Amino acid sequence: MRDFTLKLLVLAPVLLCAIAAQQRGAGTPAAPASITVEYPRDGSIFPPDMAAPTIEWFEAGDPAGTWKIQIHFADGTAPLQVSAAGDRVRLGEIDPRCVSNTNRLPELTPHQAALRTWKPDAATWAMIQQHSIEKPAILTITRYSGAVAAAQGRVTIQTSRDPVGAPIFYRDVPLMPSELQPGIIKPLEPKLLPYLAWRLRYVDEPASRLVLTGMHTCANCHSFSKDGKTLGLDLDGPHNDKGLYAIVPVRQQTSIRNEDVISWKAFRKQMEPGKRIGFMSQVSPDGRYVATTTEVQYYVANFTDYRFLQVFYPTRGILAWYNRADGQVQALPGADDPGFVQSNAVWSPDGQSLIFVRAPATESYPKGRKMAEFSNDPNEVQIQYDLYRIPFNQGAGGKAEPIRGASQNGMSNSFPKVSPDGRWLVFVKSRNGQLMRPDGKLYIVPAAGGEPRLMNCNTELMNSWHSFSPNGRWMVFSSKSRSPYTQMFLTHIDENGNDSPPILIENSTAANRAVNIPEFANIPKGGLDHIDAPAAEFYRLYDLAFELTEKGQNEAAIAEWQRALQLDPADARARTNLGGIYLRQGRLEPAAAEFRRALEAKPEAVEARNNLGLVLLQTGQLSEAAREFQQSLELEPQSMEALVNLGGVYLMQKDYRGAVSTLREAMRLEPGRLPVLGNLAWLLATCPDKSARNGVEAVTLAEKATQLSQRKDPILLDGLGAAYAEAGRFAEAIRAAGEALQLAEARQDKEMAAAVKARIVLYRGGQAYREAN
Repeated sequence: MRDFTLKLLVLAPVLLCAIAAQQRGAGTPAAPASITVEYPRDGSIFPPDMAAPTIEWFEAGDPAGTWKIQIHFADGTAPLQVSAAGDRVRLGEIDPRCVSNTNRLPELTPHQAALRTWKPDAATWAMIQQHSIEKPAILTITRYSGAVAAAQGRVTIQTSRDPVGAPIFYRDVPLMPSELQPGIIKPLEPKLLPYLAWRLRYVDEPASRLVLTGMHTCANCHSFSKDGKTLGLDLDGPHNDKGLYAIVPVRQQTSIRNEDVISWKAFRKQMEPGKRIGFMSQVSPDGRYVATTTEVQYYVANFTDYRFLQVFYPTRGILAWYNRADGQVQALPGADDPGFVQSNAVWSPDGQSLIFVRAPATESYPKGRKMAEFSNDPNEVQIQYDLYRIPFNQGAGGKAEPIRGASQNGMSNSFPKVSPDGRWLVFVKSRNGQLMRPDGKLYIVPAAGGEPRLMNCNTELMNSWHSFSPNGRWMVFSSKSRSPYTQMFLTHIDENGNDSPPILIENSTAANRAVNIPEFANIPKGGLDHIDAPAAEFYRLYDLAFELTEKGQNEAAIAEWQRALQLDPADARARTNLGGIYLRQGRLEPAAAEFRRALEAKPEAVEARNNLGLVLLQTGQLSEAAREFQQSLELEPQSMEALVNLGGVYLMQKDYRGAVSTLREAMRLEPGRLPVLGNLAWLLATCPDKSARNGVEAVTLAEKATQLSQRKDPILLDGLGAAYAEAGRFAEAIRAAGEALQLAEARQDKEMAAAVKARIVLYRGGQAYREAN
């Protein structure tokens, strides 16, 4: 009986049309014109804890009339019928700060402008959801022209028993590329970084919650531990330092402090120097470790087209892992082959293995290759990743194995994500690279490997940045199918890996801003209301103080360094930089105090230790100064500053052999450094200790120094004259000293000119110059 009633109700508008036609004296009635329900798609599944969607439909010709919405339920519940105004699609609010000459305000396509809409009120939506759990509901839209049903369309929708149950944390970004210099394009001008925002969205609420904005620095890729209590976040530090990473406990009022930030650069002694580490880092499910990519190189191309404004993917790199317990980072054996790029590692739910992308390593910018001018330009560096799995083994790694169905398929396979039950793997296929690919499509495959399936949720343009809900039944992802300003969608995934059509998460941000990196977080309501970032404010003040220091505006710089240190009194870099200004001003006591405070906070701060040694040197505390320089060299054996300064101490102590030995070591490390060449040549030529002198070596070093300086430095020419004299080449000594004299007089350096004249007198008398003992 239920089935018969349902069919009769569905046909009711058609019967009305027939009756109306008969009343007009017509013959066989024509069927109503076709209405196409464009959103939601047929077969869409909604969460039980989701706010009402906006229904959208289209009818060719855009005829006038009134609309009625009927919802028929398969559980025997009486159907609903409501009137609808058929409002046009609305774009949503505009953020006026994010309007520029490099983007366009969102605008509807002609087709979108022709759409009509209806949004159920809360009570109607609650009833629809309540009675569409066991079987789909049929939603019928009928346009009436007077009393006649003139057009009709329908769609089936269903409500899942599975709630979403968790919020989505995402970055909310402007799309405002800037060409700061000809050919130099930035996705976002540095001064506009405070426009970035981070939001939290519970899908049962009509809009998102703003939790963080206004930061001076950029933060981007983020991840959470399985219990939602730990947040990991890439963070750019002072001077655009991209080697920082924040590991933050999640609280209602969360704070990113300097003590929560690690510097991947601090591990240079364990990893190859000069290579950035910390790309696409991921916190482990238990929050104990962070998997990352180190020794990484990238292909990056930025475009002025705001729709797809960047191409960005790694071409070299190895996997590494950070242990929060001991602060150590190490390469992961089995995923550390420099012949490949190994990147984008994600953890299995049990933390026992990692899935990552791998491809043969390649040059980021091959010589002679033209840079790409748009996304998927054939001039992009071509790279196709395969997905691999490797055991973690408490950091011991193992053998990496390709995942069948997600590798060696002639496409680039990237962005792996494993369902919380460990059964399914969702990844992106594209022709090349990764990240925001226009042709990116989501595929699902058994996590152990198998036959991949193209997911039903895919939209027409760019599908990526996906994340599973904690219960594993929902997945969020990003797409540009409805607007160049990226939006996020939901899909339901059942126990067999079947997914439903995409559900738009409406009103996630302004219409001219984009949703970026959406990720589910296992956080209850009230568990995260706000994030502040004193670390980022410290970085702002640090950059400002540093800029003033470089400009020589010392008093203004001192004030900003002091403001920065109020936020983080234990920052050794800021203490060292403030002490450096005092040292240059000759204010030795406050300089020494700052250097000592820096060393209290960070005993291995080599620059602070060197500078403290300089203060001690200038105050005549030679033994103490030597100790500081020696400790600096123990920490950093290749510190040129420490070597040169230690050589200076040895000279003042009249330990000439020690000075010569130290300067020779400095020259070995940096053979072309002029002060080292000049000082060693002078010492070998003029040392009062005969056993330390070496005229032949002095000439070799001094000639090299004057050649590198293009014979334009009077001090180096003076040293060349002294070296020639020590070697008994007095005619050449007189000529070199004469050149030094001319330059000194031209610079009106009377003191130096007098000293050179006195040495020329010695050379003319056949005598070499000796420093006083």
